[in-house]
Amino acid sequence: MPTPLKLLPLLRGSRFSFPLAALAALAMFLISESSYQQASSRFDALGTQAMARTTIQTLWRSLTDAETGQRGYLLTNRKEYLKPYAAAQGQVAESLDWLTRYYAADPATRDLMAQVTAASRNKLAELAETKRLHDEGKEQAWRELVLSNIGAEQMDAVRGFSAQLLSLETTKVNEGRKSVQQTLLLNRIGVTAMAAMSLLALFMYLRQTTALVRLREEQRRIVQAERDQLGAEVRRRTGQLTDLARHLQTVREDERSHLARELHDELGALLTSSKLDVARLKSRLGVLTPEIADRLQHLNDGLNSGIALKRRIIEDLRPSSLSNLGLVAALEILLREWGERSELVVGSDLEPVDLRASAELTVYRLVQEALTNISKYARASQVQVTLGAAAGRVRVSVRDNGVGFDVNESRASAHGLLGMRYRLETEAGSLLITSSTGSGTLIEADLPESADPTPACPVDSTVDATADSTP
Repeated sequence: MPTPLKLLPLLRGSRFSFPLAALAALAMFLISESSYQQASSRFDALGTQAMARTTIQTLWRSLTDAETGQRGYLLTNRKEYLKPYAAAQGQVAESLDWLTRYYAADPATRDLMAQVTAASRNKLAELAETKRLHDEGKEQAWRELVLSNIGAEQMDAVRGFSAQLLSLETTKVNEGRKSVQQTLLLNRIGVTAMAAMSLLALFMYLRQTTALVRLREEQRRIVQAERDQLGAEVRRRTGQLTDLARHLQTVREDERSHLARELHDELGALLTSSKLDVARLKSRLGVLTPEIADRLQHLNDGLNSGIALKRRIIEDLRPSSLSNLGLVAALEILLREWGERSELVVGSDLEPVDLRASAELTVYRLVQEALTNISKYARASQVQVTLGAAAGRVRVSVRDNGVGFDVNESRASAHGLLGMRYRLETEAGSLLITSSTGSGTLIEADLPESADPTPACPVDSTVDATADSTP
């Protein structure tokens, strides 16, 4: 007959190892549950039996208290002794009711409980009769009743019958304890046996799943390596996209600067030359007829409008005020001109800040984009722009009292603000948009302060002397 040690190599790869473990676990559960139910019922019974013992003792004590209170009242004639007497009577009635219900289902003790009840009630009747005779002034009658042995006999009967009940309850308690001990012993044996079987099944199952665990670990390492590689690739691509966005932004601003210079140099020269030609033509014509004078004035006004348009386009492409006057002055000019065009109330609270040239341009473009969106969509009547620095950070905000919008809703018109968000990120800044329908919009930007700002690349900003001159 093979020994258990010889069976182990055969069982290590057996397909029955897991069912065996499941069967052992089920058997352990059934044994444990059965033992628990038996022990729980036994403990409940022991608790009820302990309650019965306590109630029997309470019955004795209550009868004794009732007799003590009655004797005190008879001897002293003081009413306060009737309080413990009445309380003891109520306690006796409660104890008898509980014990009657408890022993009602047991025919062996039902008659004995009836005798206890009769003796207790007889004792209470004797006490009540003695008190009645005392209250009626029959001194000799109640003394003779007290000196008789009727009360002692009734108390002895109660004690005797109650002692029998206590003896029966003690027997039940001892039997219950033995039953609980047997149940616990069987539970220990069963649990130990099932635990041994479970350990054996677990050992076989673990040996069977070792290869699977190793395979999973290898797959996990492969997946982790691929994940790390993908993460590195994402970080590399993100860095490339960030650099590309920064480069494109730089190229865009360079192209704007180049276009602004070309407009200023070429178109400015053409417009200036045209104004000079008009001036020479006017001086050589001498006396002008009203029609010719009107035509020349109209031509001169058109040239002035073209020069103003050229200047506005150049300022939009590359604000010369930002390069020459600084961020605060450039924003003041932008707000004043935009307010005049939009006919809105524009308030500002602008403080000088230290920023790099690219960061100053980013702040300027942010305010410009926000004002453009307000003109298109907000339907606002008031706009407030603030600029300041605190704790090494520069904060700029644009608030309007317009119709607002749901910031969680995807909108086709949000590309401008999305572009500003990415542009701020290239400057190590952040953008926060707070808005709700009917409550206006607040755009806040936060950038790091630069203690040593570098000057912006200036645009050729020669003042157009011909803008306001007349021939």
